[in-house]
Amino acid sequence: MPPLLRENVPFRRFFAGQAVSLVGDQVSTIALPLVGVLVLHAGAAQMGYLTTAALLPNLLFSLHAGAWVDRRGRRRQVMLAADLGRAALIASIPVVYAFDGLTLEQLYVVGFLEGTLSVLFFVSYSSLFVSLVPRERYVEANSLLHGSRALSYVSGPSLGGLLVQVLSAPAALIADAISFLVSAFSLSRISPTEPPTETAERGHVAAGWRYIRSSPIVFASLLATSTINFFNFVFFALFILYATRSLHVQPGVLGAVLGAASVGGVIGSVVTGRIGRRIGIGPTFALGCFLFPAPLVLVPLAGGPRWVVLGCLFLAEFFAGFGVMMLDIASGSITAALVPARLRSRVSGAYMLVNYGVRPLGAFAGGLLGSEIGLRPTLWIATVGAIAGVLWLLPSPVMRLRELPETAE
Repeated sequence: MPPLLRENVPFRRFFAGQAVSLVGDQVSTIALPLVGVLVLHAGAAQMGYLTTAALLPNLLFSLHAGAWVDRRGRRRQVMLAADLGRAALIASIPVVYAFDGLTLEQLYVVGFLEGTLSVLFFVSYSSLFVSLVPRERYVEANSLLHGSRALSYVSGPSLGGLLVQVLSAPAALIADAISFLVSAFSLSRISPTEPPTETAERGHVAAGWRYIRSSPIVFASLLATSTINFFNFVFFALFILYATRSLHVQPGVLGAVLGAASVGGVIGSVVTGRIGRRIGIGPTFALGCFLFPAPLVLVPLAGGPRWVVLGCLFLAEFFAGFGVMMLDIASGSITAALVPARLRSRVSGAYMLVNYGVRPLGAFAGGLLGSEIGLRPTLWIATVGAIAGVLWLLPSPVMRLRELPETAE
């Protein structure tokens, strides 16, 4: 067992719950789009709308959710309630499907409401994280959390594809509902000392955005990650549709290939700390911003014999998984060290407003472009645009960060 998990029991319980929940999320990542494609026969535009509905709450609620959590406190209880609510919403899909009443409209509503609860969960997450882990172990803790995320990429899509093929796409979603209940149980077993709540003040809601705009490091990071996210979700909105209809990959095979290739993310989570010590935490973040989107060019390049197509998908997922671990671990550690505790939920909310808010815009744009110019040209636009995101970091102070920065009040 890694030392941090052995020594820190509350973090170990939190880690275990999140690890199970992440596997469930990956089952849904492949199963929910397949509900639209295989059960409800959705087209490119409708798949774009489905992704947009799930991501739109980031754009609508993130800023105010962060301010509300900083003022209210009790982040653990907020996260626990969000897990229970998401479990009920996801479970409603196979229940309604069993009675032959499932519609695209229900998928849109479930996606929107689950996305709203996810906003509350994640603006609370950053404050709870620093309550569980000492500053000098941020990179180690983030490596463990993102490592479990990488392992979920190995097992989740394979499990999801298998469940879809053996049972059905709606029935596969039961696994995600159960995983939310496990996460809620793990949260109920910890009681960390959380940062103090904020008293009402003028400009309380906008304080997180003002901090981001005044910090060259956080602002450059936001520009880079939001650019990558916009174009990545242009790509994501169409990927399952392109793989199943244009490349003729069966759901079970697709899940197995993507799951096996995700070992790249596991490797990335293990070596990111070493890379950060060798070249610096800032350059490691920038390298991840390039390595995450660049391999995805192999998807629109895929063609020819079946083994070539599957090989391209495998390599794209392998190296993209490696890059996203570098990006997320380095970025999360920099932000956790830099942002003051009293502002953390508000900064998270403001950051999510832009970084996650561009995701539904990207998904919507992907659906429209896929309908107008075709799937493959849209995927080319998405990959090239995402690679350009790293350009925001090159002139910024991020490139000069060798160690984690000091907290900036």
